[in-house]
Amino acid sequence: MSGGGAEAEERELLVRLLVGDDEASVAASEALLGGAAHVVWDGTWPAERYAHTYAVRLRHTRRTGVETLGLERAVRLLGLHGRPVRLGQITAADGAWIHLLFLTEDGDALVACTGVRRATGSPP
Repeated sequence: MSGGGAEAEERELLVRLLVGDDEASVAASEALLGGAAHVVWDGTWPAERYAHTYAVRLRHTRRTGVETLGLERAVRLLGLHGRPVRLGQITAADGAWIHLLFLTEDGDALVACTGVRRATGSPP
């Protein structure tokens, strides 16, 4: 989205969508409220493909010890969703965490949320 007003509206919508009590949604909401950068990309991709992709990433993060929030839950929810999803990203203001949002096609509901701690020294 472009323009300050549209960006503020999108930020407010994302905060409303992140009302869940799971740790990934709470952390993503707190990041947004703390001034995190965010983007929601146009277009959709089948949820099953994201489920597969992020199941591979889950195995990788477990092997390498990378800290995640809600990744296993996100993989499960994406596998059950059965419809295309839109992808959004929230980058914490300090760059320490990246949160991924999987939204319904119309962007009006959250399907799943996950977060991954960035490696020390990674650029924000």
